[in-house]
Amino acid sequence: MSHSHSEKGSRGGDTVPGGDTTEGVGSYLIGLGLASFLTVVAFFISGTTLVWGPSIPVALVVLAIAQMGVHLVFFLHITTGPDNVNNVMALAFGVLIVMLLLAGTLWIMSHMNHNMMPMDQIMRMQR
Repeated sequence: MSHSHSEKGSRGGDTVPGGDTTEGVGSYLIGLGLASFLTVVAFFISGTTLVWGPSIPVALVVLAIAQMGVHLVFFLHITTGPDNVNNVMALAFGVLIVMLLLAGTLWIMSHMNHNMMPMDQIMRMQR
């Protein structure tokens, strides 16, 4: 009994979630490097003529999605592991709420625009 207790104590129960601190720093540095690289590439693409003009917005959206992926994996540690189910569910719920707010706002603005009196009639009423 005391042997298992001493093994537990020797492991040191105070560890950083996700592994060793040197692994964590390395992961953050890789994430920083990738995020910085994607940012530099996005600025380069937007300011150059090497990329076909109409494809620039598509390329920027792809780079933005890639950068979101880098942030989720390297900084927020969202992975597909069995211990991250709660994190993934919380992220999915947050995305759902943001999409509902965005869709609701666009729906309300569209209906307000459709039901609003034309501007020239509003100006005539104010005179």
